Amino acid sequence: MKISVAIPTSSLQDESLKIDKTRKISVLARACAIFKIDTIYVYNEGNNGSDGNFMTMILRYLETPQFLRRRLFQKVNDLKFAGVLHPLRIPSHNTPTNAKKIVAGDIREGVIVTVKGKKFVDVGINQLIQFYGKTPTGKRVTIQFKEGYPRLSVKEIDNSESESYWGYDVKERSNLFSLLSEWKGNIIITSRKGKTVTKENLEKYTKSKENLLVVFGSPEKGVHEIIGGRMNKVQNSKSLNFFPNQATETVRLEEALLGTLAIINTQKSL
Repeated sequence: MKISVAIPTSSLQDESLKIDKTRKISVLARACAIFKIDTIYVYNEGNNGSDGNFMTMILRYLETPQFLRRRLFQKVNDLKFAGVLHPLRIPSHNTPTNAKKIVAGDIREGVIVTVKGKKFVDVGINQLIQFYGKTPTGKRVTIQFKEGYPRLSVKEIDNSESESYWGYDVKERSNLFSLLSEWKGNIIITSRKGKTVTKENLEKYTKSKENLLVVFGSPEKGVHEIIGGRMNKVQNSKSLNFFPNQATETVRLEEALLGTLAIINTQKSL
């Protein structure tokens, strides 16, 4: 079972400064990496298009290995506070820069470059490796070494072929209802209007092979309010309250995400 999450573009509306928004996204990204989230869906909610674009960029920036960021991201104002971002420490980021340590079977991320009409891949070592795949120049690619040092020949693979968690995808959606309507699998809607979460009502999801989407609302609106009267049209969904004893009316998204995913992950492990 793969777990994905859906968060609204309005998630940042309780922060006024860009540096605080950057920090908040960093916490969200780390939570998703810790709990091995497959895809983060950023859905449009309210008049928050610029925040949505900002969130998507920072999430993608964080998921990109540090040694590839200069090739894949330009210097833009949205990355002004990139220095406050905490590294994700996932296997795709923790790779040696010494070519002599590379052995056959190693998997790495790279960027395709062209030199004198030939394609090469930059994988963060002190040399480029010739590349014969179809991925175009300037694009990111996952490669596996067919031969280690000193020959260093590679082939393109899907990152799902890695035995380790390789990172999350980030996808944008125009609205939440369309995302839920298209989703193939189970859906958990986090809501104060839902039943209090228990081991029993989570088992359907944690023991299932079906992919799971966990949906979060905004600081101002819950998921039921965002969807409105179309809630009964959402298939394979369950509304659950993960924080029934919370003293305040609202839970910050970063706290809700960490707490919810921790509970789900604990049940998966039992």
